[in-house]
Amino acid sequence: MDVFGGAPRFLAYPRPVVVQSGTDAVLKCQIGGDPRPAVIWESNNIKIDTQGRYRVFEDGNVYNLIISSVTSEDSGQYICKAKNSIGETYAAATLKVEGEAQELEVREENKPRFLIKPLSTRVGRGDDAVFSCKLWGNPRPDVVWEKDGRKLHEIFESTHFSVGCQDGGWFQLKIFKTRAPDGGVYTCKARNEFGEGLAGAVLLVDAGPGQGDDGNRNGYNNSHWKAQQGKQRSGRLMSNRLRDDGMTKSTKVKMFAVTEGKHAKFRCFVTGKPKPEIIWRKDGRLILSGRRYLCYEDREGYFTLKVLYCKQKDNGVYVCAASNTAGQTLSAVHLTVKEPPVRFKQPLIDLEVWERDLAVLECEVPEDSVPITWYLEDRRLQPGAKYGMEEWGTKRRLTIRDIGVDDDGIYLCEMPDGGRSIAEVAVKGTIVRKLPRKVDVLEGENAAFCVEVEEEEMDIHWYKEGVELRETHQTILKSFGRTHILVFVNTNPQDSGLVMFFVGRSKTSSQLRVKAAKHSPPSCPVSVQINTERANAALLSWVPAQDSRKNPPSGFVLERQEVGTGSQEWLQCLTTDSATSVEILGDSVPCEADYRFRICSVNKYGKSNNVEFPRAVHLVPVARIQAPLQDALVPEGQDACFTIELSASVIGTWFLNGTQLQDDERYTTRRSRTHQSLRIRGVRETDNGAEITFIAYGIRDSAALYIQAPLVKFSPLSEMDRNKFIEEGNPIVLYCELSDPAAPVHWYKNGVELQTTEGLHIQSEGTMRRIVIQSAEFSHSGVYCCDAIDDVIRFNVEVEAPPVKFTPLPDEERERAIHTGSRMELQCELSDLSGTVHWYKDGSKLLPQSGVEMLSDGLSRMLVVDVADFIHSGLYSCKTKGDAITFNVDVTVPPVKFSAIPEQLRNKTIEAGCPIVLQCVVSDPEAQVCWYKGPTQLLSNAELEIQSEGHTRSLVIQFAEPGHSGVYSCASEDDTMEFRVEIRGDPYLFVLCSNNNTTVTTSC
Repeated sequence: MDVFGGAPRFLAYPRPVVVQSGTDAVLKCQIGGDPRPAVIWESNNIKIDTQGRYRVFEDGNVYNLIISSVTSEDSGQYICKAKNSIGETYAAATLKVEGEAQELEVREENKPRFLIKPLSTRVGRGDDAVFSCKLWGNPRPDVVWEKDGRKLHEIFESTHFSVGCQDGGWFQLKIFKTRAPDGGVYTCKARNEFGEGLAGAVLLVDAGPGQGDDGNRNGYNNSHWKAQQGKQRSGRLMSNRLRDDGMTKSTKVKMFAVTEGKHAKFRCFVTGKPKPEIIWRKDGRLILSGRRYLCYEDREGYFTLKVLYCKQKDNGVYVCAASNTAGQTLSAVHLTVKEPPVRFKQPLIDLEVWERDLAVLECEVPEDSVPITWYLEDRRLQPGAKYGMEEWGTKRRLTIRDIGVDDDGIYLCEMPDGGRSIAEVAVKGTIVRKLPRKVDVLEGENAAFCVEVEEEEMDIHWYKEGVELRETHQTILKSFGRTHILVFVNTNPQDSGLVMFFVGRSKTSSQLRVKAAKHSPPSCPVSVQINTERANAALLSWVPAQDSRKNPPSGFVLERQEVGTGSQEWLQCLTTDSATSVEILGDSVPCEADYRFRICSVNKYGKSNNVEFPRAVHLVPVARIQAPLQDALVPEGQDACFTIELSASVIGTWFLNGTQLQDDERYTTRRSRTHQSLRIRGVRETDNGAEITFIAYGIRDSAALYIQAPLVKFSPLSEMDRNKFIEEGNPIVLYCELSDPAAPVHWYKNGVELQTTEGLHIQSEGTMRRIVIQSAEFSHSGVYCCDAIDDVIRFNVEVEAPPVKFTPLPDEERERAIHTGSRMELQCELSDLSGTVHWYKDGSKLLPQSGVEMLSDGLSRMLVVDVADFIHSGLYSCKTKGDAITFNVDVTVPPVKFSAIPEQLRNKTIEAGCPIVLQCVVSDPEAQVCWYKGPTQLLSNAELEIQSEGHTRSLVIQFAEPGHSGVYSCASEDDTMEFRVEIRGDPYLFVLCSNNNTTVTTSC
């Protein structure tokens, strides 16, 4: 029997293909095989997904890969692989695409591009606004201006704007007498046969004098800043249409109720040319977008007011006023905010805090046991570093730490019954108007962000996903005084991400989400039919749905289900891209059975519903060997298992040495679809060399059973026993045990076999195997193996030097008191001359610097500071790899001392009337001293003078009197010098008479 006769083979190999860029390329090959092979194509080792530009077409045994509109990126090698149940084969084909470089060059050279893009501008209400841009393109591009994604003629009267062009490629849009609704994003789209270009700019319209209540405070209509969405209850406010010939007024007030803490939504549908201006008021007061009020125009054209988290103060009449040059209309609704059944004893109070301050919100629930949950708008808060949550009695407190701009918003305390207390937290700081938390736009729309800061000309930055943004044709960055605007024009899903605005240390952020436009999957096929005229085959056919032009399928998926097994599982048979019929052969199913089939259409947006073919068909496969029997080597006493894998489910017979086997205690056979197995329990020595044979419907395969002697195994070792760290000079002992005491082993180090030598002994006793090295050296490090043929055990040995240690020092040598100005020396000794140390002070590593030296002399290690100062006080440590020693150093001021004076000079006897002079010398010229007589401190006066010059301190009394006798002392903080003074006699006068009767009085 020729088992391999039906394997796939190439009848014609694919040829190299050269095509021009932009055309279709067809790679083809001719393949034979029985059963019919499955064919796939690969590029760069990746299977080609046959959809989009790739299609597979089969014509008999010719297989085609069609690539539409090829580019230079399609150039390369393509592999065609064919596989069936017998075998597989493959071949390569080369595709070369020419001419795209020139085509791209022409396209890039001639497609529209903006030489000067339109600039964002800000105008006053009633002023004209002009956008100009300069374009290049050949042929001259067609230009269309749009506002917020809509054509201008759809929203403006023809007299409200004009567009024009001038020589040199200049294009202009002018808007006359601007109003608040004219604010928005204007885009200029340029297109010619080689491509298109797009650029955008922002227009802000400021309210004019006296218009403060009629427009937006920032001069930009809120409908163009997409507001975040949330849980809501909606009430339709009105549906009026402005007429060009006059004014319509509605006087009826509608009623609307909402539960406290829920949202209220009012919608107003108004049309007219020019586009109407919309003003919302509550009880006569103007409403502007803020924390709890959102005013915007939705995608359906409704002007919408949302009141978020309604409170009792929101009760009242809300009026929508719409006006244009043709007239105006009004409509009103009365909002009633219903109180919850259970109220807070004390509700939250609105807060206004400064950025980076602490904010504390407090409320009181009805009972101590009532749990609460804190929210920032729709986000539940959790306790942590940012939020502190406290409960005591009925009081509940939320603390917001290091508050930032993004913490500005609505905070809610919610009870389990749904009762809510609401507070607005306003964060004051550099950023006056923050970004919304989320901005949702559809693919192709503009995404706009607006921030207002407290001062003009501040340094601001915009980021998206951490990357700073720069101005491009489709990214608008504009600043108008304190207002800063970012717009992404014509967005796509890749623009989604976190947008952040920074000014100084302040930031505000918003999550941009761009939703992809919806696309529909194809409709399911129709007119499905099955033809079973040919034996053991089924011809399946179908017709694509009638709307296939609108939602074209890229292919069809055929599935089968086996009938009568109880399983409802459908398995994929094949996929095809353009064929509308396929023949299913019996050889393509895994086992003989009745089969049902169904089919569906697919494209890149999904797949259609399945359509089932009208009846089942009986198919029978032809069995072939997929995985043959394998010889088995089994230890005596264990079970032997033989398996064979077939291409179909058939019944077979097992033989042992030509004798048919039956299921009993020793032999067990199993069949599971295509898998057949035989288990022989407890094989014996007599089974060695036995032939095992499987036979089924012309299939025959054999294998041999061999009995393996018992394996010699090592007892397992612990991690510590396998990884040895030995100090130099210590013995190395590697020990293991074998299951067979007679088994020989061989020892190896780093792959080299070891023998017993001087200092190295290999020992064997019973099941023990050991190697002993008497004195470890560094060269003994390495990987040691004990090899017992059937098993190997390894030891990792690393010889280490003994750890370096410090010689212990007594406590008095490690506790050091040093005077400022003196030399500081810290010294220790190591056990190893080559030991490396590092010095640390208070945990910080010391580096060489002026006045500080780290010395090494033999075993000694020293840290020297030439002149100690107070900063040198602290805990010093000297560290090596395995040890450390510490010193506690205290640097103090040296004590102030007096120089010694002989006692005879410190005991003074002075005649009355003569001066008293007491002098001493201190060690510090800056030292302060005090003079005393007995316990009384002396101060300078008319009779007594205290002097200080350099190191000398003096006490001088001009005229000694008996009362000056006594003990004098000069005292510093640390020392005292005493003097004993004795005054003798009384002061006396000498009277000298002269001839002219003049009297002179003197004393000594």
